[in-house]
Amino acid sequence: MSMTGQVQIKKGQYKIKGDFHHLEFGEPIRMADENWRLAGITNPRQLTHIHSYGGEAIFFENLSKGKLMATRCDNKKCETKGSIYQPFRIHCPDCLGKNTVIDMTDIAKKTAKIHTFMVCERSGAFNLLDKPIKFINIEFDGVCTILFSYLAIGEPKMGMSVVPIFQKLDPTYTILDMAWVPKGTKENQLPKGFSF
Repeated sequence: MSMTGQVQIKKGQYKIKGDFHHLEFGEPIRMADENWRLAGITNPRQLTHIHSYGGEAIFFENLSKGKLMATRCDNKKCETKGSIYQPFRIHCPDCLGKNTVIDMTDIAKKTAKIHTFMVCERSGAFNLLDKPIKFINIEFDGVCTILFSYLAIGEPKMGMSVVPIFQKLDPTYTILDMAWVPKGTKENQLPKGFSF
């Protein structure tokens, strides 16, 4: 039995262990309207992709701890010094200087509002969210950008106050470790594994 691919970084180098691809036997593709004549074969493949977060790793790590990290431009020479960016931006788009990482969890809990929303009844391949998906754009006081996420429970309304919830029990270390609920939602109403 082969081991699924695993990766660690030691001394600045990726150390790869296990299988990163799995080949399987295919199935015949037959022409149903021509006496089931052979037309081809499927080629199933399973692939493990190594995706590096780079400077954004701190953002995803902290979601698993119930924190929402953002960045702020602290360059004294920048025209937009003090601008806070959510989603997380490593570099300031105006001066290209490296931003400072900040914890904006409290800002989100106190000031997050739905800027706009969209309800999606159908989704494409690889969707992991239950449908209908209530996509929301969230604005925060003092933050110059808008975050795209989803409302886990309730019905979205423009201007609705929302608070973040986090998947701390079994984190995926992806953006799916964070969702939003209407302000005033009780802990026992949250989806499994999520907490404030």
